[in-house]
Amino acid sequence: MARGPKVGGQAPDFELPGTEGPFRLSEQRGQRVVLLFYPGDNTPVCTRQFCSYRDRPQDVDALDAVVVGISSQDLDSHRQFTSKHGLNVPLLADIDGAVAKSYGAHAPVVGTRRAVVIVDEQGVVRYRHDHMLGLDFQDVDELRAALEEVGATTPT
Repeated sequence: MARGPKVGGQAPDFELPGTEGPFRLSEQRGQRVVLLFYPGDNTPVCTRQFCSYRDRPQDVDALDAVVVGISSQDLDSHRQFTSKHGLNVPLLADIDGAVAKSYGAHAPVVGTRRAVVIVDEQGVVRYRHDHMLGLDFQDVDELRAALEEVGATTPT
């Protein structure tokens, strides 16, 4: 069972350097955010995952959410991974694993584990899917279905 924020709980704020500049979760208020925690750049499953999003850019853009990948590699690794594969999802460098740990997407020895966390417009976790072995991933259709299940919220 994942530690970290549960569905309905406040998403921990964080700021990380990314391939498209610094990213702070709290600055995304008013938009839904999909956090894609993943084990590593240029690994077989992670490469398939992010290339699957690259291959369907219109579908990713139509998700009506900010989508970012998070792993423990540094920004240079993320830039090389993005450039090598022509990726369209910004990647964030969680070098010390602190963000993955705060979201329950980290394991000793293994490091960052594959997980999807959807944060709503008010910064509340509305969905999470933890991949037990990390050998599969949620494609854009599954992300869309999760976002539809969660629905958009309106400010109170």
